Amino acid sequence: MPRKRVSMRKIREVLRLKHDLGLAERQIAESCRVGKGTVGNYLRRAAAAGLRWPLPPGLDDVALEALLYKREDQAGARRERPLPDWSQVYTELKRKGVTLALLWQEYHGRHPDGYGYTQFTVLYRRWLGASGVAMRQTHKAGEKLFVDYAGVTVPVTDPSTGEVRQARVFVAVLGASNYTYAELTETQGLEDWLCSHRRALEYFGGAPQAVVPDNLRAGVKSPCYYEPEINPAYAELAAHYGLAVIPARVRRPRDKAKVEVGVQVVERQVLAPLRGRTFFSLAEANAAVRELIERLNNRPFQKLPGSRRSVFEEVERPALRPLPAEPYVPSRWKRAKVNIDYHVEVDGHYYSVPYRYARETVDLRLTRHTVEVFLHNRRIAAHHRLPDTPHHRGKHTTVPEHMPEPHRRQGEWTPHRLVNWAQTIGDHTALVVEQILASRPHPEQGYRSCLGVMRLAKAFGPERLEAACRRACRFRAYSFKSVQSILRNGLDAEPLPEDQAVQAVPILHPNVRGPGYYGRG
Repeated sequence: MPRKRVSMRKIREVLRLKHDLGLAERQIAESCRVGKGTVGNYLRRAAAAGLRWPLPPGLDDVALEALLYKREDQAGARRERPLPDWSQVYTELKRKGVTLALLWQEYHGRHPDGYGYTQFTVLYRRWLGASGVAMRQTHKAGEKLFVDYAGVTVPVTDPSTGEVRQARVFVAVLGASNYTYAELTETQGLEDWLCSHRRALEYFGGAPQAVVPDNLRAGVKSPCYYEPEINPAYAELAAHYGLAVIPARVRRPRDKAKVEVGVQVVERQVLAPLRGRTFFSLAEANAAVRELIERLNNRPFQKLPGSRRSVFEEVERPALRPLPAEPYVPSRWKRAKVNIDYHVEVDGHYYSVPYRYARETVDLRLTRHTVEVFLHNRRIAAHHRLPDTPHHRGKHTTVPEHMPEPHRRQGEWTPHRLVNWAQTIGDHTALVVEQILASRPHPEQGYRSCLGVMRLAKAFGPERLEAACRRACRFRAYSFKSVQSILRNGLDAEPLPEDQAVQAVPILHPNVRGPGYYGRG
């Protein structure tokens, strides 16, 4: 790079002011309108060349410049040494295990008269700054995948109703190649979040070592600077693909700079061109997004050779680990307590567990088609999950093996005890309890309703409960909800249409034992 031309007239004036007038360097700098350091530099060069004021007669500007800058010109001649291809150095540094020291050793082996290691690193950093590709963090190939949602949404119109819903934009960027994936989802909920990860990994054709999410609620259950707690379902996805989840630290923008730049690129080069289009389905919108994502990944870099795709194919893809044979099935985890009837509730339906785990707190793993029950990380029950419909709500799915033997009833809760307790309130309360137990395929399935009736006595008093049960018996409404509704609406104080003795209506069912059965001790 040529040296900036220096005014010899100004140098002559500096020498005159210093040696003829004896001014200080600060005064000379003010007089000549240059920096104090520049004045010192001129004086040191003149001293090294043996020059003082007045200068030798006949010393023109060309000769003066040659004397003052002779050493720099010689050094410049020495700098005519082979330079590496810095863009290739930049690309190679993304490979796992490759360092600047290793690349310098290879360079020095090809060019023994080339630059030393220190100058090599200085020149590389100078090239980074000049090319505009300098990065605060260097990401190795196959090391990290950065994920987040864009700040903008894409409207999708329902063609039948005209309703417009705002689709969310999921973005994933590989650290070394900037290879980008984006898709639209209906929500930012857990299932969409997990499925987006699965589809992104399938798009890349492999899995990196780690995934770096923002502190999104779907992925990070409890944001914490030091120990963020990962959502169990997200941790399960990570285990399935062999990923480490490293959430971006709170208030540390450097941790997610890669994906934030990726999101910005997607917003400008993918979403902005689609702003004038109307989409009538999520699939249609995603097809348009995929087309522009392909174009983005194939577009050449402005200041580096190649493109996102070429760097991905050359550097990043070989470093990714193969995906498992089976894709991840999204799940949702929740805590639940096993009721005394040894069932757990999911969407209003009740699924059994072995009766010995009644009253235990368990973990439920829910997928679209399965319900699994875990205790201390060990599965104790599994069921086919029924659809969340009114037909299935309030009903039970019971595995016969989960039920206790006839003479080994779980705990102290038995039909006999429940009926005896109800009798302390009154005959009609006992009759309601008997009918609840008798109406179920297995009496244990009625325990929950009977306990609900018990709790009504605490809320409304025994007298009102007995009156409400008398009314329920009159209308054959043998259920917890019916008794509760009577009490809440104050109907227990209303006279019955016909004040006559209430008798139980027999229920024809092979498992009905009748009130006499429960009266035996």
